[in-house]
Amino acid sequence: MPEIVQIGKQPTKDAFGAFSSERRLATVFWLQGVTLVWMLLECSVSLYAAMAAHSPAMLAFGSDSFVELLSAAVVLLQFLPRNAISERVAGRIAGVLLFVLALAVCIAAILALALRLRPEVTRLGIVITLLALIVMPPLTRLKRQEALGLRNTALAADAVQSATCAYLAAITLAGLAMNALFHIAWFDSFAALITIPLLLQEGRSAWQGRSCGCC
Repeated sequence: MPEIVQIGKQPTKDAFGAFSSERRLATVFWLQGVTLVWMLLECSVSLYAAMAAHSPAMLAFGSDSFVELLSAAVVLLQFLPRNAISERVAGRIAGVLLFVLALAVCIAAILALALRLRPEVTRLGIVITLLALIVMPPLTRLKRQEALGLRNTALAADAVQSATCAYLAAITLAGLAMNALFHIAWFDSFAALITIPLLLQEGRSAWQGRSCGCC
């Protein structure tokens, strides 16, 4: 029985691979675009709430939002043809940003404890941290999927930072809630200090070109 002749050129494996790569790149641009918009909003609101309430925990959270804003921009630069930077450089920049964040949080928390500052209750801070707990987990999962598909260290590090943002949101929310409900002022600074080992661990992982499994 004669074989059926298929009309038209059949797509090759290379064609499928190119299509998959283009799809993943488009997804990365979309994810990083959403991250940039959200982090800009989150950073602005958090830092304003930190200044208004004199809250170290909110300062830590807002600083993390700023670092992730820069990290998302770095990842985008890596994929832009004309402004592309190497994956290793992008990962190391993300690591340095996390180290800087850990230092800033440590200084702010220790100063607050030493000066016995009493942060005020901030409803705005509670709202933005709750929203972060809703937004960041699914964004982290999507970034991690694309990072695994592209085998891209910088994007994996950015996914870790998104996961870190969710952890920081939970810790910050706990500190804000304790202060609001029981007026325990030192718990705000304590919540900020809890985040430092996590930030140092993730900074080290990003610097070494790998990410931990927490994202």
